Amino acid sequence: MSGAEFAAGWLSGAAGLALGHPIDTVKVRLQTQARYGNVLDCVVRTYREETILGFFKGMSFPLLSVAMVNSVAFGAYSNALLYLCDTHHRDRSANPPSYAHVYAAGCFSGLVQAVVLAPVDLVKVRLQNQTHPYGSRDRPGGPQPQYRGPVHCAASLLREEGPRGLFRGAAALVLRDTPTMGMYFLTYAVFCRALTAEAQEPGSATVLLAGGCAGTVSWALATPMDVVKARLQMDGVKRVAYRGVLDCILASARQEGPRVFLKGLALNSLRAFPVNAITFLSYETLLKVLC
Repeated sequence: MSGAEFAAGWLSGAAGLALGHPIDTVKVRLQTQARYGNVLDCVVRTYREETILGFFKGMSFPLLSVAMVNSVAFGAYSNALLYLCDTHHRDRSANPPSYAHVYAAGCFSGLVQAVVLAPVDLVKVRLQNQTHPYGSRDRPGGPQPQYRGPVHCAASLLREEGPRGLFRGAAALVLRDTPTMGMYFLTYAVFCRALTAEAQEPGSATVLLAGGCAGTVSWALATPMDVVKARLQMDGVKRVAYRGVLDCILASARQEGPRVFLKGLALNSLRAFPVNAITFLSYETLLKVLC
């Protein structure tokens, strides 16, 4: 089991997160709050009410932990692929694995990622949905946020709901990440092979394009379940109670129509291309240094 993939995944995940978090904040709010009319309305109101710092709510916790999750995802993928085809990363250009193995390893990566990510993502979503301006808790008589930060949020969930509370929405997260991570790595492999001469390593431009397309395709497929996941994570906070994934799907479709499951699709696609282009380029570059 190689540790280089985990280290490269950690650092590339941090780079991608820093780039995409402001867009992710807008996306999460659109999916879970009806107070915003559209993307521009959400951006303008967030900036007006919370300043530029409002777009970075919940980032400090994921910057460390989501980087770790990305490390787990890339490490699990690479080691699963090593188990399936017995080919080390540095030898895969000359002896590429089958697309079936790439997809299977990606699905395994998505499953592992979802389990590790669930508590981190829950805390991030809860903090992103707090619309109080920074510093409001320091002003007497001002609106007080429910959570004072990521540690307080996690501690409150543990105290109020027990360990299971930290895994609210985890089933939807597994349903989102398992198949889409398979498509993520499969799309990347398909583009790299199509744009690279046989037995050659893909260049930086190819990695950027393939990584960006992989992110866009996977998030386009993930968006419907991403909406369900976000709503389950906010379950109870917004005075809405769902009995599970299926109930959330049916209730959301009944109240808002099928288009509700496309909320955040444009933002997911906008964020996915540059974030995953940088993630894959960082990952591949770091692997060359570490391996």
